[in-house]
Amino acid sequence: MKSISRAWLKVRENTTPIQLIVCAYFGLIIITFALLSLPFFRNPTGVSSPLDTFFMAVSTVSVTGLTTVPINEVYNNYGVVLLEILFQVGGLGVTMLATVGMIFTRRRISLHQRQLIQVDMNQPRLSGTVRLVYSVFGLMMALQLFFGIIFAGYFYLKSDFLNFKEALFEGFYTSITAVTNAGFDITGSSLHPYRHDYLFLFFVIVLIIVGGIGFPVLAELREWFLFRFNTKKSGRFQFSLFVKLAVFFAALFFVLGAVLIFLAELQGKFASQPLSEKVMTALFYSASTRNAGLQLDALTDFRPVTLLLFSLLMFIGASPSSVGGGVRTTTIGILLLYLYSFIRGRKDVNIFGRRIGHDDIQKAVVVVNLSLLLCGLAVLLLAATEKQSLTALIFEVASAFGTTGLSLGITGSLSVVGKIVIIVLMFIGRVGMLYMLMLFISKKEQEANYMYPVEQVIIG
Repeated sequence: MKSISRAWLKVRENTTPIQLIVCAYFGLIIITFALLSLPFFRNPTGVSSPLDTFFMAVSTVSVTGLTTVPINEVYNNYGVVLLEILFQVGGLGVTMLATVGMIFTRRRISLHQRQLIQVDMNQPRLSGTVRLVYSVFGLMMALQLFFGIIFAGYFYLKSDFLNFKEALFEGFYTSITAVTNAGFDITGSSLHPYRHDYLFLFFVIVLIIVGGIGFPVLAELREWFLFRFNTKKSGRFQFSLFVKLAVFFAALFFVLGAVLIFLAELQGKFASQPLSEKVMTALFYSASTRNAGLQLDALTDFRPVTLLLFSLLMFIGASPSSVGGGVRTTTIGILLLYLYSFIRGRKDVNIFGRRIGHDDIQKAVVVVNLSLLLCGLAVLLLAATEKQSLTALIFEVASAFGTTGLSLGITGSLSVVGKIVIIVLMFIGRVGMLYMLMLFISKKEQEANYMYPVEQVIIG
């Protein structure tokens, strides 16, 4: 036992927090693969190859939603419950759930564990990380429980299910998949039966947005709410710049996406629909494509320009430190602000009375460029190995990288190489491009303490 402890301490000393977290997610995938392979969670007639099961494990941990086999044919109800549990682990993060477990068991949270929380939740400061975990976990669980009961009652009253037990099962599954942005379809029709129930779809959109807005945003909104109703406190509550940027760009991309979808399909799918249905469908897909993966219609009914727009929204993804993937909203937002400032001849990027650091701008540029390069190479590789249209391949790549889960129906027919490409994209989309780059930086590496002379280079 002592030798194991010494070995662990040695590994920890020579390993960065990012490396530990990435390894933890990979270990979770291996555990998930083993669980999904057990006969207890599968239908007697359910058949899937080891590669398909591993694909399912990666898709589950990354809360993507892409599957190479029909879930309802391969897995039984116990398997679906297992998936719901794994959605929590993949969506909320291994360090968050480990921290909550330590809080409930009253174990001491060490400085090293706090550093892991800080890295996994992408926090700029070490202070307040445990409080952030506790408050966000409580809010996410409360939302899933409350709306699970609401949806169950709604399904039962609509007489869509024979008994309340089935309605309760479906209600909680819908609530969990919406909050965790999992997007797995266990019925084969997703939310198509409820496409005209606008109040139901509105609440689903709200849950999708809550899951993808970012954990720090939820924590600060909770603090703001408590501050407003605390009569002993005076003054003005100050939101952080990250929260302002996350909310601003999430709202911007949501509204802009809905408007563009609406306009793109005016002469297509929306041509014969009433205005209310056009608006709700556009709003729903603007939210769902950026990470949830839920759908109301067959995606093949949409025009190619709309599918490419969906791909762009999936590539952008959700906010940082959320259940979502992609390059993240604030990354694209900072890049757009930088381009705007550059065009105006300004050296600094200023917004909301604050200046964004050059390190953050550099990270945004690197992440976007490398993400585009990765997705471009993936499309080229799939184009060489798969007999599918280029639009379908771009859509599949964007869905995997954005951990969205939408597909034009080509996932199950991918070759072995194609499935491996999508697996890699799902994993990188969940962990994040920046962390994948920092994964290969040794803990002992340091910046050089010297600088070379500057020389101008002709650009453009």
